Amino acid sequence: MRPWIKRTALALLGTTVVLGSLAGCGHRYGHERFSSMSAEDQAKFREKVVNRVSDKLDLSAEQKAKLNALAAKLHEQRMALRGTSDPRADVKSLIAGDKFDRTKAQAMVGEKTAAINTRSPEVIAAFGDFYDSLNATQQAKVREFLERRRGWHRG
Repeated sequence: MRPWIKRTALALLGTTVVLGSLAGCGHRYGHERFSSMSAEDQAKFREKVVNRVSDKLDLSAEQKAKLNALAAKLHEQRMALRGTSDPRADVKSLIAGDKFDRTKAQAMVGEKTAAINTRSPEVIAAFGDFYDSLNATQQAKVREFLERRRGWHRG
């Protein structure tokens, strides 16, 4: 093979590999970060997840309603934990001065703890209602799924 043909072929191969790698690393599997989605997009995503779980577990209408209630409670708790301000801005404000603002940090922890303490009983009750409404086969599927996903991390 002539040297210029080899160089051209290697250059094309190299370019293809580099562009393919960049394209592969650049996509986000079709999902935005949940926290950056609008409220409408979050609702659509929750509905999609509820429908997928309903299909996998073959839920009745009553069970699906309880799963929707659980998803709503989880969303409420998440929003209460997040608060109304930007979490990054809150942390940045703690280190904005020459000293770490310990009192503000303690107040932030107190707010998050209060949100957990007030919302957790509702979440636990909703999860209990949903899980108790499942039959033995569906409960086994849930346990199997959790066992299979042990140690799996996203991101």
